[in-house]
Formats: sequence, structure tokens, C-alpha cells
Amino acid sequence: MLRKLKVLPILALLALPGCLEQQVATPGPLKLDDCGAAGYGGLVGTPLSRFDVSAVKSPVRVLAPGSVMTMDLRHDRLNIEHDKRGTITRVYCG
Repeated sequence: MLRKLKVLPILALLALPGCLEQQVATPGPLKLDDCGAAGYGGLVGTPLSRFDVSAVKSPVRVLAPGSVMTMDLRHDRLNIEHDKRGTITRVYCG
């Protein structure tokens, strides 16, 4: 019985770190145009072929209709959505 009583304080100390509050880093506030999407707004309604991906310095993601995409939010990434005909329908950051 004494042996069990000696083990209890050790178990309590081992469990203590799980009770501590952990701080999680949070990203700064999202600005509406961190990726420069406003500069590409004029492309909406034009063929995707007029968009030069290599000219953009930030990450770019081109999204076809119904395409699978990650749900990670990257405020510096330029997203270009287009329709089935290859016409740009939306330009945004995210």
C-alpha cells in the first residue's frame, strides 16, 4: 500500500504539463490585397491565356471549375479562377 502512495505524486507530476495552457501562434490580420490581386482585377472576363504566371512574384494558384484545392489561407497567394471556356472569372488573395 505504501508503494502505491509513493507512485501517486510522481503520476501527478507527469500529468501536470498536460494541464498547462499552451500558446498558439496566430497570423497577423489579413489585408484584403496582400497578394496584389487588385492589380490583376482587369483580367476578369479575359482568356486565361492572357495571364502570365511567370510575371507574378508571389505564389499563384490557378483554379479550374470543380478543382480540388487546399484550404490553407495564404494572404500572399494570388488565386485565379476560370470557367470551362478558360475565361477568368475571379482574382483574389488567399
